[in-house]
Amino acid sequence: MVGNAGDIAAIASDPRAFEAFYRAHVDDVQRFIARRVDDPHQAADLTANVFIAVIESAGSYRASRGEPLAWLYGVARNVVASERRRRARWWRLSGRISGRELLSDDDVTAIEERIDAEAGSRELYRAMDRLSAKDRAVLELVALDGLSVQDAAATLGIRPGAARARLHRARSGMRAMLPSPDPIDTTAHMEVAS
Repeated sequence: MVGNAGDIAAIASDPRAFEAFYRAHVDDVQRFIARRVDDPHQAADLTANVFIAVIESAGSYRASRGEPLAWLYGVARNVVASERRRRARWWRLSGRISGRELLSDDDVTAIEERIDAEAGSRELYRAMDRLSAKDRAVLELVALDGLSVQDAAATLGIRPGAARARLHRARSGMRAMLPSPDPIDTTAHMEVAS
């Protein structure tokens, strides 16, 4: 069973240490949460959030402050309190707008149509997220912001040749990730190298 400071610190970087700690204490955390909330979905979410917080804060555990279970309950307490604050803010804000119709059926239909229409854009953004930060920056400046390759290079503080190379890599990467032949047409903004 995980129990000393070294074991706790290992949770942050060693999946086996985390798994052992999780298995040893998941029932304790579930009981702790179940005493405080009555929605099973919320209880499951909070339990998961507690163990995410455990991973993130394992390095701050100090044996001098108490046993691992006490530390774990402190983490769980903070997670539950944070959720209660979030929900209280939501209720306060929703109280301000109560009595008003937020969305009509036509508004919902319009939003659904907009969401459907932008499905391709979301696919593009997901693909762009897989590009390197440097390649994505040039692609965004040229294809989305409409800058020339020269201007994009100046904006990024790089040479135009480097910008063209990054743009080429970005476009090639996008073509490989997406089913359409040319997902982002940047040719309109490209300048011929002199």
